[in-house]
This record gives sequence, structure tokens and C-alpha cells, in this order.
Amino acid sequence: MLGSMTTQLMVGTRKGLWLGTSDDARTTWRFDGPHFDVEEVYSTMVDRRAGRNRLLAGCSSLWLGPLVRRSDDGGARWQEASVKFPADIDESVARIWQLAPGADDRTVWAGTEPGAVFRSSDAGESFELVRGLWEHPHRAQWGAGFGGQAFHTILPHPTDPDSVTVAISTGGVYRTQDGGETWEPRNHGVQAGFLPEGQQYPEFGQCVHKVARHPARPERLYLQNHGGVYRSDDEGASWTSIADGLPTDFGFAMVVHPQEPDTIFTFPIGAGESRYPPEAKARVWRSRDAGETWQALGGDGGGLPDRFYVGVMRDAMCAEDAGPGTAAGIYFGARNGAVWGSSDAGESWRMLASDLPDVMVVRASAIG
Repeated sequence: MLGSMTTQLMVGTRKGLWLGTSDDARTTWRFDGPHFDVEEVYSTMVDRRAGRNRLLAGCSSLWLGPLVRRSDDGGARWQEASVKFPADIDESVARIWQLAPGADDRTVWAGTEPGAVFRSSDAGESFELVRGLWEHPHRAQWGAGFGGQAFHTILPHPTDPDSVTVAISTGGVYRTQDGGETWEPRNHGVQAGFLPEGQQYPEFGQCVHKVARHPARPERLYLQNHGGVYRSDDEGASWTSIADGLPTDFGFAMVVHPQEPDTIFTFPIGAGESRYPPEAKARVWRSRDAGETWQALGGDGGGLPDRFYVGVMRDAMCAEDAGPGTAAGIYFGARNGAVWGSSDAGESWRMLASDLPDVMVVRASAIG
């Protein structure tokens, strides 16, 4: 028997969504799924604002197209909202790569492939294109990473509803300060190592994999690039490398501790054809000083495997704020369908689920 279920995990895969719930100690888990078992789920979000208990999932259906599905009863029943370009734009949304809550309690942001951002003003029940970004003069020159061209990062400012920072692969980091009407690139100091010598620090065109920040320090951003790990202390106006001490500067995930703005987590993998951790040892790397120094977690009996030939994608790692006096939960899902969790901020790990489809997104929320 499970006790009162204190944590919920939303695990989105390339073949559906699984919902996990834990006991009080976050050691025993039960998973329910698949929901939408023939649909890709690249993004999820838990919305507990304004008394809601809403789950959102960005789904791609072969028959219905891209949808944001929502449930207000823990996943028992789902409704849907289409995410489409206006009739005057000859494009089709392929995937919904990101869902993020806005600064006010009714706004939900969605990032898509091809590279566009949509906004909902009714908590995810309908979405409209943010034309200011779609019509940006740089857009025609944005490329596409191997995963596709997608706004995979949306970071609304925690107190200013008009300020939003986004990132696209490949295009870089952009910010608006007027609610989406105008956008400026924020990539100074981030290397595009795939460009010719002398052109590797362009105004835009970087292959950013993920950007994260803590709401208590909105001016500080952390970035995992396609070759490079960076920190900005001026909300993206300039970037400094913090890759020293990591076994490789390539990876996808970047997560900030929910209670400690200077504590971050990443999952380095090989940059070439070997898209798995160095020496095939699964390790989460943590810095407690904003990237000045790093420590490997999960080895030497810490619970993570030493034969691990898969990667962890950009949104397949997350942190859970379990409240004052309780250690943060850290979770990640891998491309072999395994989900791992730590109930002590990364000190020790256990496998929570296995043999799921390719995991694309993991989101955790305390529910008790």
C-alpha cells in the first residue's frame, strides 16, 4: 500500500505519457499509463496556480496534429486544445516542445517546431501565435538541429509578465521586454563551434540545448550549448564558460535546484557519435557554486549504472521542491525508457521505472 502520495511525475515519451505517484518517502512508486499511447509527448506542465490542479501535455498525433491536452482530475479525463498557425501563415506545427507557466496565473507559453512561440491567456485552453517573434528578421536564417528547429526553452520572468527569455536550436537565446512585440538576441560569449574559424561568436545562430534559472535570481541564467556550458549574470546580455571540471561540455539537460539558486545539475554525454556518458557511466554532475566547481553524483554505490549507453534529453531531467526541511527531488529519464530518481538532491539514486519508450520529458510536482 502507498501512503499519502507526495510526489507526481509526468513522464512524456515518444509513445505516450505515464503518470507516477510516490509514497511519503519517495521510494515506492506506482506508474499509470500509457495515456495517448500512439502520440509523441515532448512537453508537460503541472499547473497549481489559482487553486487549479491541472496537468498539461504537449502531444503530437498522426491523426489530430499537435495538441495541448489538459486534465483537471489527475489524468482520468482529458480535454484538448489545438496549436495552429493562423490562416494567413502557410506553416504547420509539428511538435510542441515546451510548456511553461507565465508570471500571471492564466498565462501558459508554448514553444513549437518549427520555431515559434504561442501564448494562452486561459490556462491552456486556447493558444495564439506570438507574431513578434515569428516575424523577427533573423527567423529566415535560423537553422535546425538534428532534433528539429524548436523553441525548447521558455523562461517567463517570475515577476514581470512582459519579460520572457526563450531559446531555439539552432538560433540562440532571445528576450522580449514588451510582452512579445519585439525580441533581441542574447548570445554574446556563446560559441558556435560548428562555424568556420573567425565566425564562431555570431550575434545569433548558436545551437542552444537548454537554459535554466531560479526565480529568486532571475538575472542569472545557466546554458547548456552544443559544446559549451555557460552562466550569465546579466539575464543573457553576456555569457561566461563554466565547463571547466566537467568530463565533456556537451549535453542537453540543465536544471537549477528549487531552493538553492547557485546549485545546478547537468548530464554530460559524448559530443560525437557516442551520445552516451563518458566511459558509459551514468552520472549526474552537480555544482553548488554556480558552476565554479563540479561533482559527479551516482557512482561508488550511489545507485546509477556503470553500463549506460544512452543519453538524457533536454527536458528529461527536472527538480522537485518538496518544501522546507525536505531535500529536493531530482529526476531524469533516459532514451532506454528508464526513469531514475533521487530523494536527497542527487546524493543517491534508484530506478523508478524501466522499459518505457524513449523518454523526452520528466516533470515533478509535490502533491501532499
